[in-house]
Amino acid sequence: MVLLVVLAAASSRLAGLGLAKESVVAALRAALQLAVVSLVIVFCMRHLLAALGFCLLMFAVAVWTTTRRTGVRRAWPWTALAMACGVLPVLLVVFGTGASPFTAPALVPVAGIIIGNMMSAHTLFGRRQFAALRDDIGSYEAALALGMVRRQAVELVTAETAQEALVPNLDQTRTVGLVTLPGAFVGVLLGGGSALQAGAAQLLVLVGIMAGQNLTVAVANQLMRRGRLLPPDLAERLHP
Repeated sequence: MVLLVVLAAASSRLAGLGLAKESVVAALRAALQLAVVSLVIVFCMRHLLAALGFCLLMFAVAVWTTTRRTGVRRAWPWTALAMACGVLPVLLVVFGTGASPFTAPALVPVAGIIIGNMMSAHTLFGRRQFAALRDDIGSYEAALALGMVRRQAVELVTAETAQEALVPNLDQTRTVGLVTLPGAFVGVLLGGGSALQAGAAQLLVLVGIMAGQNLTVAVANQLMRRGRLLPPDLAERLHP
């Protein structure tokens, strides 16, 4: 682990990426957090209410993280709404249909995977869309001058970039088993399940992520167009 952290930091420094310190800090935080969380999870795995509370904590941390990355701290309720629109329907389908038992040992890992991927999709969406608006603010202002309302003008500028947050998961879903063997598949195998059970579990996770990310990005996109989900600098410039 030490050698891998050194490798990450050294490559970042040599390439001038400016993330050497952040890579080291991230690794140290991960080690500390996993040590603490491991103790908490042992308790959560035995009590459903504790598992639900831990899921809410994961969701809150995910919202805080993506608002920091995208610069929308003030709009955190809208971020939470967009992510919840992706998380809750997927969990309802997974557990409501009996595809997975609604137990603490099943809830924590499944919810963690879904929440983490909604966070990633929201972060990619926000960073790409806000950058597109900043880079092409002239087109937005021209659209307003032509009589378009804010929602239409924002859509004109960002229509081609809205889907980019969904590309990583789509690629992973298309190439699963050929390029990667994701965690759910390997976890079931290591837990003593058959290859068929591992494949079914992984497919359920991947399709759930795909559905959730589509919902999260769709809701976030609508909130952005209506001026609800914007960083402060864009909220000031993108007046009605």
